[in-house]
Amino acid sequence: MSYNTPLINPESITDAAGFEQAALQAFAYQYAGNPLYRQYCDALHINAATVKNITSIPFLPVSFFKTHKVITGNIQSPALIFESSGTTAESPSRHYVADAGIYERSLLHGFEQFYGNPGQYAILALLPSYLERQNASLVHMAKVLMEKSGHPDNGFYINEWQQLHEVLARLEKTGQQVLLLGVTFALLDFAAAYPMPLAHTIVMETGGMKGRREELTRAEVHALLKGEWKLKQVHSEYGMTELLSQAYAKADGIFKCSATMRVLVRDMNDPLDVKETGSGCINVIDLANVHSCSFIATDDIGHIAADHSFEVLGRMDHSALRGCSLMAI
Repeated sequence: MSYNTPLINPESITDAAGFEQAALQAFAYQYAGNPLYRQYCDALHINAATVKNITSIPFLPVSFFKTHKVITGNIQSPALIFESSGTTAESPSRHYVADAGIYERSLLHGFEQFYGNPGQYAILALLPSYLERQNASLVHMAKVLMEKSGHPDNGFYINEWQQLHEVLARLEKTGQQVLLLGVTFALLDFAAAYPMPLAHTIVMETGGMKGRREELTRAEVHALLKGEWKLKQVHSEYGMTELLSQAYAKADGIFKCSATMRVLVRDMNDPLDVKETGSGCINVIDLANVHSCSFIATDDIGHIAADHSFEVLGRMDHSALRGCSLMAI
């Protein structure tokens, strides 16, 4: 296997075999060039020469982004730093992004794969809690899409509901396609305050109650939004601070990955038992993470179907991980 920096070209990844080859190249590069990831693999007694398929690649626990700099290669000054919200009791995750161009190519290719050219949309982002802190990857994602859209009504909103309602109503009246991207609790609150028929608007929730409302299932959230806004479907986006690629669900919370991303599942009791389909904890391969780590063991629980689409069913209980000696690396 080559240990040169893999070239990330989303357009060239057209089938499962091409993705697997790219993933194995990324593994070889990151095992050689990321001391933390190599130390983790060595602690698991993984012989890199025996890694021949994606299910045998070790996946780094996402919590390492809270405790370490996860960097591949000699990066002195990252182009971007994405940071999670965290709590007062724990450190936030930090993702050091060496090449903003790789992120933007992956984001835009993925968006166009599912939704077409951003230029056809007015993009409205209802992102309280994200806009109120620095370095949120979701805010940066929306900024990139707005720049490519170029629509004069693009904008961010925290709690300016009356203004958002007026803009939405005007755009709906003209038949302009709109993407309303929002954190879940804010969309629910806004929908309850301003019910209206949205015939030309894609409503895309990004998850997250942030302690603002009682926890609801995705199906319950979508039912409420559909009712208030007379929608046929509510869309969803799956992403996180530690990832540079996204997955999208156009209906019923069934996600499909963009070209640079793939999900697998691991057994809850054996993290090295990784399968391409079935239920368990979600592992993500993100080829756009070439300069950090492309192989992330998330805390999400999900189910992956035979066509590689997936559902997110909940979150893992951390109590089982606290005593794991590997977390001390």
